[in-house]
Amino acid sequence: MDDLIKKQFLIELGDLFRATTELETNPSSKNSQQIVKGIELIESVHIQNPWFTKESVQASFRAWGASLVTEKVDAWLNKYQLDNLSDKKVGVIMAGNIPLVGLHDALCVLLSGNTLVAKLSSKDNELMNWVLDSIQLIQPAFKERIKRTDKFSEIDILIATGSDNSARYFDYYFKDKKRLIRKNRTSVAVIKGDESAEELIGLSHDVFTHFGLGCRNVTKVFIPRGYDLDLLFNAFFGYKDIINHNKYANNYDYNKAVYLLNKIELIENGFLLLKEDEGLHSPVGVLFYEFYDSLDDVLSRLNEDKEEVQCKVGSFSDKSFTPFGRAQQPELADYADGVDTMKFLSA
Repeated sequence: MDDLIKKQFLIELGDLFRATTELETNPSSKNSQQIVKGIELIESVHIQNPWFTKESVQASFRAWGASLVTEKVDAWLNKYQLDNLSDKKVGVIMAGNIPLVGLHDALCVLLSGNTLVAKLSSKDNELMNWVLDSIQLIQPAFKERIKRTDKFSEIDILIATGSDNSARYFDYYFKDKKRLIRKNRTSVAVIKGDESAEELIGLSHDVFTHFGLGCRNVTKVFIPRGYDLDLLFNAFFGYKDIINHNKYANNYDYNKAVYLLNKIELIENGFLLLKEDEGLHSPVGVLFYEFYDSLDDVLSRLNEDKEEVQCKVGSFSDKSFTPFGRAQQPELADYADGVDTMKFLSA
């Protein structure tokens, strides 16, 4: 399969995401049945996984639709030589914390000429099965290169995403295989104090999209000493209804009770707990914050903690930072843990 066909396939997949996201049905489209199925899943998948609300799934679909366009696909794939790779069986153990979190790995495996042996998460099997079926319909050449399994028998390479504990298990169990193991990571934001209201609203999306369950969700903010925290609460107000989600509310209430029982000081607004904490990984319903006196000290700290940080958000010219509001809209070359999956598969 030449590069042009691969690029055209990605563009058509992007078209499918955009049509499904906008709930558009076009009987003349060759993918009309998949669009209808996708629309039905957007409305119903929360029955299987209550975290996958209509808004959450649409946010994921919208991000993929925005990424899979000609300009971005060209910029991504033009960096690689994809026509001389040997065919390997690549096992991919997919996470299920946010919708379609395993799709990028699946695309990398297929585009690099390998066979995908996917172990889907029970939390995200309906959406992933839909998109894998769609891939096979859009590009029939992938029909024999997509396998779904509950247990790996024979694979050459492993890509696995999970917790720190599961990572240790994967590392041991697959010690004889070429492998890429991803552990727990989270994302942070650095506020300088001169952000616009629009930028702070963008930060609210980075915090609350997918209920904060993704590794690219901001769970910690660094704030200049003396900063008015009401500026954050005002920007976050658009997400006030998140507390009406039962599972989010349960987490919020539980964490609030634990903190209060331990006489830990909190700042709250009825749907988010702000806790001053040096840690990076805050639980659902909680946002850690830390005051700083020197921006250089913060940047030095983040460099020390780079193995724990997936994404740094802030209004910096440094390209290692993601602009406010873009944490959940990664580019195709924004690889998890900073490891180029395409190069890993071709090495």
